Amino acid sequence: MRQLQGMDSSFVALESPNSPMHIGSVLIYNPATAPEGFVRFKDILGFIESRMQLSRTMRQRLVRVPFDLDYPYWIEDPNFDLEYHVRHVALPKPGDWRQLCIQAARIHARPLDLDRPPWEFTVVEGLDNVRGYPKGCFAFVTKVHHAAIDGMSGIDLMEALHTITPNTAPPNQPDNWKPEKIPSAVELLGKSYVNTLLNPLKQAQVAAQAVPGIAKAIRGLVTRDFKLTTDLVPPRTRFNRSISPHRVVEGRTFPLADMKAIRALLPDAKVNDVALAVVGGALNKYLTAKGDLPKTTMTAMAPISVRSGEEKGDMGNQVAAMIAPLGSHLSDPKERLEYVYRQTSNSKAMTNALGARTMTEVSKVNPLLYMALGAQLFSRVSLAHRLAMPFNTVVTNVPGPPIHIYSSGARLESMALSLICLTDGLGLAHVVQSYVDEAYISFTACRDIMPDPEFYSECLQDSFDDMLAAAKALEAGSDKAPGSKPAAKKATARKPAAKKPAAKKPAVKAKPPAKRAPRPATKRTTSKSPKESA
Repeated sequence: MRQLQGMDSSFVALESPNSPMHIGSVLIYNPATAPEGFVRFKDILGFIESRMQLSRTMRQRLVRVPFDLDYPYWIEDPNFDLEYHVRHVALPKPGDWRQLCIQAARIHARPLDLDRPPWEFTVVEGLDNVRGYPKGCFAFVTKVHHAAIDGMSGIDLMEALHTITPNTAPPNQPDNWKPEKIPSAVELLGKSYVNTLLNPLKQAQVAAQAVPGIAKAIRGLVTRDFKLTTDLVPPRTRFNRSISPHRVVEGRTFPLADMKAIRALLPDAKVNDVALAVVGGALNKYLTAKGDLPKTTMTAMAPISVRSGEEKGDMGNQVAAMIAPLGSHLSDPKERLEYVYRQTSNSKAMTNALGARTMTEVSKVNPLLYMALGAQLFSRVSLAHRLAMPFNTVVTNVPGPPIHIYSSGARLESMALSLICLTDGLGLAHVVQSYVDEAYISFTACRDIMPDPEFYSECLQDSFDDMLAAAKALEAGSDKAPGSKPAAKKATARKPAAKKPAAKKPAVKAKPPAKRAPRPATKRTTSKSPKESA
């Protein structure tokens, strides 16, 4: 029996019918690589059963202390039933991308049963008209409670259920798993009494650990290593109100090389800065079309993993967070990326000064009873309509495997969508993920707040296209500039065409490259459109 920590427990406290606290994904597989060229449902069950020993998450369930007087505990479930957690459905005809998104949203909207291990995998067949994938493909729609995993430990769960070759043999070590009995209420209350006595000592220890970070933050403000600006204060938007239990999910796929090529607008920027700027541009387009664009920038909460190498296989969450302004008030792609880079650099400096690990440790000593009461009060009194949220949305970046992986012999073709939990006051959240040579920007939204997810998905594509076109145009312009030696060499190489200004044919030949320069960007960004909705 192992007790949850503060941040993990907060996800249990926030759980409600309108706000189920699980995360997930939509994974698309091609069974052509399987030994017989196809995969049966019983093959998937057998594959998962043979590898459950590689993941601590799969057979552990929560046990809550009466009246939420203390943090819950993980125990090995004595009633574990694999077939309860792995389900099987099929899309109705014609089985296209939009139907897959609707099915995924419905599955994701249903809360998990917290009296069982908090995860479900649904195998979805009938994807024959999801363009860009061969017939016979199937999907996994996964759900895992956020109390059990964060983004990085979720990748470890993926590794436990996948292999790097289609014919990898199952683990040869014995499975020594043993179930545990469910503790009685008296036993749990006794443990909570002891923990209540020790909690003030833990709080004092965490407070002492936080002092150097606070002093460093004050020193950073004085020396202007970072600054507190009004850009960190979010405006009120349509996304920041109470939510319903209904969800919509959508997303876009981009070539990872194109995502990196956008950095030509600002070489110091990271891929994460590019993703934030793409989201900021999409929000600009979407809210402009609705006549609802705030005059100041919208902000996002960007989780930061503080998980060490020794904690790689541990359950639970090891994350801190920073506030990232998205530049949603700027329509120019280059200006937006420069703005996002400046603001994220400032936020990172602030987070580093306070200490990301210290921020995580502070959450481990908050009494669960207060968190649970606060969450219920926030939801029942509809405080999301009255109080300003500290951020407008979430943008989390989760790196995926750089090579193809397999499950039950079927090759994972795409991490098409990543699904995320929402709360009152947070009706839209994004996940940025990569796999092999692709990058994905997915979003989960409340259906009542965003009834047109396809339009917002188009805004993401348009924002990305604008940024890539601007980067290509800047590169083309820098190639022609005579200010640097490499540019002079390129200009010299084109001198034969420039020696005959009077001749019309060379002049005609010299024009098409300038006109064709943006076209490769358009082709590359739309080459993934078969995976998107019509």
